[in-house]
Amino acid sequence: MPSGFKLNLKGLNELMKSEEMQAALLEAGRAVAGSAGSDYSTEVHTASFVAISNVWPASKEAARDNHKENTLLKAIGSAGLSMSKGEK
Repeated sequence: MPSGFKLNLKGLNELMKSEEMQAALLEAGRAVAGSAGSDYSTEVHTASFVAISNVWPASKEAARDNHKENTLLKAIGSAGLSMSKGEK
């Protein structure tokens, strides 16, 4: 780290759980669920340090389809999101 730079962990934690972050995650989760099909649901909740978006199959048929076809994984790409940890 460059000298004179100090990471504000409290501020970072607040940002990662903020209403704005939750709204962005909800939008991304809805985009993935929409790309996957009508039988997928999404929610956002906060953990100790971050907000988390979950998307899951909401029916047995969707669960079978997801298991067989990797529907949610494919939907991430269709929604314009990336699974990589950083931009290249």
